[in-house]
Amino acid sequence: MLFIKTDNKGLVLLGLLACCLFALGQASDNTPDAKNAIPLRTHSLYIPYIDQELQNRWFDFGGDAVINTNKHVRLTHDRQSQSGWLWSRLPLTATNWQVEFEFKIDGSNPVLFGDGMAVWFTKQRAQTGPVFGFMDYFEGLGIFFDTYANSRQSHSFPYVMAMKGDGKTSYDLARDGKANELAGCEADIRGRQLPTKARISYFKDNYLELKLHYKDWDQWEPCFTLSNVSLPTVYYLGFTALTGEVSDNHDVISVATNNIVAPPQRMKHPENSMYYQHSSSSWSGLLFMLKLIATVVFIGILIMVYRVYINQSNKRF
Repeated sequence: MLFIKTDNKGLVLLGLLACCLFALGQASDNTPDAKNAIPLRTHSLYIPYIDQELQNRWFDFGGDAVINTNKHVRLTHDRQSQSGWLWSRLPLTATNWQVEFEFKIDGSNPVLFGDGMAVWFTKQRAQTGPVFGFMDYFEGLGIFFDTYANSRQSHSFPYVMAMKGDGKTSYDLARDGKANELAGCEADIRGRQLPTKARISYFKDNYLELKLHYKDWDQWEPCFTLSNVSLPTVYYLGFTALTGEVSDNHDVISVATNNIVAPPQRMKHPENSMYYQHSSSSWSGLLFMLKLIATVVFIGILIMVYRVYINQSNKRF
């Protein structure tokens, strides 16, 4: 409600400004991501990462991974032929969950760099291999942050993509996983000054969604949404990275996992995963534009009411 003091125009303007800010907040901050979330300490990781015994209660790390207790878990240094991993000790058993992690990919060479890193939700864990530092023929879901093109592609790199492994299918390394891709998006996530983050939301028998934060502060970009994603009965959360003839630093800075209590309404889209990538972004943009238009109209009405009020006040005197 807007309260106006008849002899104080400043209060009128203040009330108008408050209403405008509230309306803009309603238009821009309408995300259910943080609602009804219960933190899962068993699958979260923060500074200083390790205890006095140089271990972490909930995570194992190995390969070439090195922990800097003030900064990050470095999966690989900017050196050739490195492979490092970070895996949860316990399986992720929540029905609906959200994993948000901050990471950084950067190196000294501005032209030649790679190969990339991955986040995993798989039946196997803590095994080194050729797929971004993890084993081939895995069972579960892998999301790859690929920074090096092994072959000519229609999209640019870095490229983020998802693959569902059945334990029998090999990753298409020669063609950057083209034969395995469920969905993906181009994302300039390397060498960013802003915190680079990924947010993965999973609702069992409903959908899995990936959003990325790398363009601007508190701006999450939709990457893809997959319908009817099934994960193994038991699966672990893992992070891996790999370098070959080209290299980069691949760092995990923090991991925040939450159990989502109340899932949203079931999505109804065609069985075309790539459709979700574009439609999710399109619908989000359309919804934001509609809210923005409504906000502008609302502000215009308030200004008109204020002008009428001022004119009537002037007539009285």
